[in-house]
Amino acid sequence: MEGDPISSLCSPAMVVDVDKVKRNAEKMRERWSNLGVTLRPHMKTHKTIECGDIMTAGSRRCIVVSTLAEACFYADHGYDDILYAYSVPFDKVEQCAVLAERLSLFQVLLDHRDALDQLRKRPLTRGLWHVWLKLDCANGRAGVLHSEPEALRLAQAIFESEGVELTGVYAHCGNTYSCKGVEQIHSVAQETTTLVLQFMEKLKAVGITCKSSIGSTPSCSQPISDMAKLSEVHPGNYVFYDVQQSVIGSCSLEDVAVRVLSRVIGHCPHRNQLLIDCGWTALSLDGAGKLPTGFAVIEGHPELRLLSMTQEHGRVEPLLGQLDYSQYPLGTLLTIIPYHACATAMMHPVYYIHSAGRLVGKWIPTRGW
Repeated sequence: MEGDPISSLCSPAMVVDVDKVKRNAEKMRERWSNLGVTLRPHMKTHKTIECGDIMTAGSRRCIVVSTLAEACFYADHGYDDILYAYSVPFDKVEQCAVLAERLSLFQVLLDHRDALDQLRKRPLTRGLWHVWLKLDCANGRAGVLHSEPEALRLAQAIFESEGVELTGVYAHCGNTYSCKGVEQIHSVAQETTTLVLQFMEKLKAVGITCKSSIGSTPSCSQPISDMAKLSEVHPGNYVFYDVQQSVIGSCSLEDVAVRVLSRVIGHCPHRNQLLIDCGWTALSLDGAGKLPTGFAVIEGHPELRLLSMTQEHGRVEPLLGQLDYSQYPLGTLLTIIPYHACATAMMHPVYYIHSAGRLVGKWIPTRGW
């Protein structure tokens, strides 16, 4: 397989341009190194060892995961300093404890006093629970609201708890995903950064010092100057990027490292459509209604729109006029740039890695929760 063109693959298949992956990772590392802020890359997009090694420059240290399956997967492959950035699930406290006692540094996140109680009930046999407080800075996701008195009270309770350390304050500005353009990204990043830094001042006023971290690929790809005052940032999607990120303003379409290969399997002149072998089991539905080209971008074919998908089929139509079926004979290979790389990657049990269109290997992601 190695050395063969990507066109030799059976479709649908997800292909990853390893040169773009390395370039995206290097740009992010340099950006935050120059700003003096620790980059803690998120593994949730790709969930592979090979890509994790690229993102951490081979250190296998200082990462974020979104599932316990990811945490165990990376720990089993020699990674350490892992932050499980998901509000502590009570059914997984014991598994978290096993990782915390096994690794030199395993960190958890919480946003509710009941979760702190769960950790207190399971003291570690070695070391402390390293806990990040999840703060909602008008971002609309998990977290205790920054303006609520309970946020400061919860931070104090973590700080004062025996066997527990308040490691940091963590905010995810996921509302950057509704931005269009760098100016809007900067606005959200500024609001989140300002609110986190203000909360850090509240902590200092009551004698507490700890780390601060915000993240999202848009904010970390287009940072504002105040982000240099943070301890860490935690983007993840940037290593692949996708159409969504190009629309937001995080990157250009040329930076996107992933594609889904599909082939024309049917002509439907009565509907003025092509049928392709890529449905929603191979490509995210997230793009619905968000692009003039439908659910994704068909590379090299601005005249086509991916109109809809069923489980194993996609329906493609022209943006204007009638299809010239002689231009798309059965078996024609189409290269689709996904709207959402994270969701699309989850559909595939293997990623085919290429350099300049020639296959160089495979990456196998972990799965589960």
